[in-house]
Parts: sequence; C-alpha cells; structure tokens
Amino acid sequence: MKFSGYRAEDQHLELKRQLNDKLEKEVVAFLNSRDGGVMIIGVADDGELVGVDDVDLQQLKIKDRLKQNIAPSTMGLFDVVLLQEQGKAFVKVIVASGSEKPYYLGKMGMSSKGCFIRVGSASEPMPSDMIEDLFSKRVRNSIGNIASRYQDLSFEQLKIYYHEHSYSLNEQFAKNLELTTKGGEYNYAAYLLADRNGCSIKVGKYRGTDRVDLIENEEYGYCCLVKATKAVLDKLNIENRTFTKITAKERLEQKMLEPVALREAVINAIVHNDFSREVPPKFELFSDRLEITSVGSIPAGFTQEEFFMGYSVPQNKELMRIFRDLDIVEQMGSGINRILKSYPHSIYHFSPNFIRVIMPFSEGFIESQSSTAQATAQATAQATAQAMSIEAQVLIFCQTPRTRAEIQDFLGLKHREHFRKTILNPMIEAGKLRLTLPDKPTSPKQKFYAEDQQ
Repeated sequence: MKFSGYRAEDQHLELKRQLNDKLEKEVVAFLNSRDGGVMIIGVADDGELVGVDDVDLQQLKIKDRLKQNIAPSTMGLFDVVLLQEQGKAFVKVIVASGSEKPYYLGKMGMSSKGCFIRVGSASEPMPSDMIEDLFSKRVRNSIGNIASRYQDLSFEQLKIYYHEHSYSLNEQFAKNLELTTKGGEYNYAAYLLADRNGCSIKVGKYRGTDRVDLIENEEYGYCCLVKATKAVLDKLNIENRTFTKITAKERLEQKMLEPVALREAVINAIVHNDFSREVPPKFELFSDRLEITSVGSIPAGFTQEEFFMGYSVPQNKELMRIFRDLDIVEQMGSGINRILKSYPHSIYHFSPNFIRVIMPFSEGFIESQSSTAQATAQATAQATAQAMSIEAQVLIFCQTPRTRAEIQDFLGLKHREHFRKTILNPMIEAGKLRLTLPDKPTSPKQKFYAEDQQ
C-alpha cells in the first residue's frame, strides 16, 4: 500500500525503506542545504509503506547517531517523530538548516569525504572550495558561542521543569544541553535560562488603536526564559476573551484571537529572537489587534515566499532543543504552518532588523464589545431614569405628609422591605423626605413629607 503523503524524492525529501548506514550522510546534506529537509524511514522509493519494527528503539538509535557522529553539534537542529498509518509504524526525521555550516561526518573530518550537500534528490560530496567558503562565513556570533558576562548562575527553575517531564539533570547537564562555550564557560543561552538574568519581556496594553494611552505595562522576566515564556502565554490567554458571534444560522462562541496560532506566534517570537543583540521580543495589545515584535530577520538567502513554506532554520538551536524537551515546541518547522491556517501571510511585516506579526482580533469582536457597552449604558440609563421618576413621584405625592403605606400603595409596590431599603430610606438619608415625628422614627403614626414642606 502507498504512503498517503507520498511524493517523489526531491531536494527536501528522502525516503528510506529501513534505517541504514547512510543516515548521517543524508542528514549532513540537509544541514548544509539552505532550508533543511525531511527523511521518512519505513517508506520505499516508490511510496510503498513497509513500516519499521520497534519504533521506540529506532528513535533512540537515530537520535544517538545524529548527536554522536556529526559535527558541529546537531542539538536542536533535528526532530524525530513516530507516526502510524494503515496499521504500520514509521519514523519521520525533520532536519533544519544549520547555522554553523559546513557540517560533516565526524570520522571523515571537514573534507569532501565528510561534507555533503543536497542536489536534487541526491546527497553529493561538497567541493573543497565550497567547504572553505562556508567555513569562512560560519556564524560565530550565536548565543551558544557568546560567553555569559556572569558565571555565577543557578538553574533550579530549569531543573524543576525537566523534573516535571520525568527528566533529571545531572552535574553535566550544562555541557549536555550545550549551555557552555568550548572553553567551558556558561554561554549566553545559559544566562537566559538561569534563575536570574537581565532579560525581561514586556506585555503592553493600550486603550485605543495607537500607542498614546498605555493602560498596562507588565514585565515577565529576570528569571528562566522558560518561566517567562509560560507567564507571557498565561497573560495573553487571559486577555484572549471569548465573545458571541451571531451568524445567519447560529450563535457561535469565539475567541478574539485563534488560540493555537496565538501560542505558536508567541513561542516563535521568543525561540527565534536574536538575543545576541540583548533585546527581547515585546507584545502589545491594542483595542483591535495584537502586535508581536521580535529582533531578527528572514534567514540569509531566503525569500519571503520560502519563509512561509515553513522550512526550519533555528536562530537559537540551544533554546529550540530545550523548548522541544519540555514540549513547549511541538514539532520543528510546524509553527508557521499552524499560524497560516488561521491568518494570511500579510500579518507578517519584515524589516532589516525586526519581524513584526500583527494579529487582528476576530471579525465581530469589536462590534460585540460595542454592543455590550451600549446595552450596559442603556440599561444603566433606563434604571437611573426609572429611579428618578419614582423619586419625583414620591416628592410630588408627599407635598402633603403621607404614611409609609400610603406612599407604597401610591407607587403600586407590594414588597414592604424592598420599598424601605431602595426608596424610602435613601430619600430620608438624602434629606429629601422628612419625618413628622423625628424623635419617634418607628412610630405607627409616622408620616413623611417633601423637604420643602413644613
């Protein structure tokens, strides 16, 4: 039987009937390509779904081989997903384009025997001049290579998050999670994930559609970036109000922002922010939209069209790996696609140094808020008018002193205690009604008269 997602192998897709000794070669080629790729193990070249045995063991083998046999480090640059179809299990390996090209087979070194590049549907040896050119352009100013200016760091919050996911961090955790430089110092990624740091993410809220009237300015940070991310998500989930949208057929309960797209946009802005510039992303709520601004730009060599295809090029592979471990990131390369299911490409705005995502509130949300406000104001006005009308009637009726029973009967009100609490007593306390027997307020002979009567 054919695999349902079958298409012929190409620059971005490699099919494998079974796991073999070419795994690392194919992954190196994807790492060295501009936009990564996907390998599916358990599907033949012609699309026949053959499946694999013991997928859990296969997953462990793949992860171990890619971590141990390829250099520079691939941590945070690949994702292994176990899938099932037609009663058969298979493995999907998603590979991002790396930022430290050229990648190579560790045992072969940085040579044409160890470096490969994707050409069409094949992984070809990389020419020596390309290897030299890529090495000369290798990105070194990453948060993994920058040493933290503070080395007295603690990671109790991060350890708690890992413990909640049934992982334990031993004494070598910083090295294993690539939170140290080659010299053994804590890097900038470690600084961002430490219990205390100088990174603070702002969430602002404005009354109108511009930045004139700021009514809230919350900061989430100076702590582990994982904790700050969860706090921002919690805040925006609270702000993401539900409203009733009335259609021709039914009344629908709807959120002002699509929840899945909102979550993905927040996480993308944080995980892919260029923290090497020491500027965190920011989130701004207006009366009609949410704006998310992160530092950075489209990956070098990419067009906007290719960006929207969802090819994964992690800005911060160290953060990506940890967010993936903690299930904050679901699957590498899936964020853009999840956002574009609910919003058009036009919500993205690119500049040389920033990416801004402008998410408009759902259709009908603003109208629903206006209708609610209008209804509330109308009800208040009606209640006020009614109260004023009753009060005016009482004052006219009491030009001649009247008993409580006479006033109540005049107004047509049956509930004695309600009449006392809501009408009679407030008018007495306000000095609008006076008592004929002020020294005996509970006397059965007591009468009441308007303040201008003697």
